[in-house]
Amino acid sequence: MTTPAGPPDAEGPGAQDESSGPPTRTARRARLSGWNIAVLVTFFVVLIAVVAGSLIRLPYAIVSPGPTFNALGTESLGGTDKPVIVVDGLPTYPTEGSLRFLTVVIKGGPGHPVDAWDLLGAWLDPARAIYPVDQMFDPNASEQQVAEESAIQMEGSQEEAKAVALRAIGEKVPTHVVVAQVLDTSKAKGLLKAGDRFVSVDGEAASDPDAIRAAVQRVKPGEPVSMVVTRSGKNETVAVPTISGAGGRTAIGVLLGVEHDFPVKVTINAGDVGGPSAGLMFALAIYDKLTPGSLTGNHAIAGTGTIDDQENVGPIGGIRQKLEGARSAGSNYFLAPAANCPEVVGHVPDGLQVVKVSTFDGALSAVEAIAQGQASGLPRC
Repeated sequence: MTTPAGPPDAEGPGAQDESSGPPTRTARRARLSGWNIAVLVTFFVVLIAVVAGSLIRLPYAIVSPGPTFNALGTESLGGTDKPVIVVDGLPTYPTEGSLRFLTVVIKGGPGHPVDAWDLLGAWLDPARAIYPVDQMFDPNASEQQVAEESAIQMEGSQEEAKAVALRAIGEKVPTHVVVAQVLDTSKAKGLLKAGDRFVSVDGEAASDPDAIRAAVQRVKPGEPVSMVVTRSGKNETVAVPTISGAGGRTAIGVLLGVEHDFPVKVTINAGDVGGPSAGLMFALAIYDKLTPGSLTGNHAIAGTGTIDDQENVGPIGGIRQKLEGARSAGSNYFLAPAANCPEVVGHVPDGLQVVKVSTFDGALSAVEAIAQGQASGLPRC
């Protein structure tokens, strides 16, 4: 009997071809080393991309929904729980429901640069919006200047909200336009000071900020304008050199504010929140506390809008983000400035009814209608 011959390269029983069988230990080590190298290369490429993305500063600002606060309640603002509205000198009444004011968080601008990853995250999140940074901030402003201006705007909105609410219950509240801040670019330094009350500008009564701006426009940039101001209880006449402002308009380089002679003390605890957009909701909340009964009818109402001394409700920024914030906070109704309606259409979250308002009286009537279950007839955006 003969034994059949094996394959030409066989060395004996069980021998295998190394080119097609399991790899040797040396081959396995070589292949594992190659795989590890690929992992390390990938890791370092990703790391470099992450670092580069975080170091690249982009000229954009990102607006996101921020915290919301019930102006009728007690909130943790500035690290301490306080009633948002406190009135001394007049009787106050219990309230129900909520009149919620809204905030946005803005990343970008002085001191808060946006990187590539911030931009990617915002682009993927429909609740956030991206704007060119120069559209949101003065390119020449510092972080401190932006913060100061925001604080001044909040102070002004509180002043006007108090005045509007107190007048609505029959109190007399005289108004004075004041110098809130003298800007670094102004030539009025040393001539005007923060706290000066305007009496007249170019011979015209300084009855409101618009009247002052109109009077200043009667002279050309660089020419002086005569002003009478009250300082430390005395009237002083000063000739203020003007400068060229935005769009070539004549300016004096100061921020205007308002002061009132209030018959009672009203304190608004808003913590670190800045800007003018809570004015309407502050005014409604003060009115609710100073009048019998529940203004809201225990409904959850949010809203936004500036308020001026003539009770007009003005537009604000970040309306779409504030709509999202209101719904997330559980509000069912939202008071929106009429001028913001074009931005609202098509962006109302499910379950939120948006009511268009343009004056304090209109907003007050809207809240009363909501309380009475008659919201269906209110104007919408």
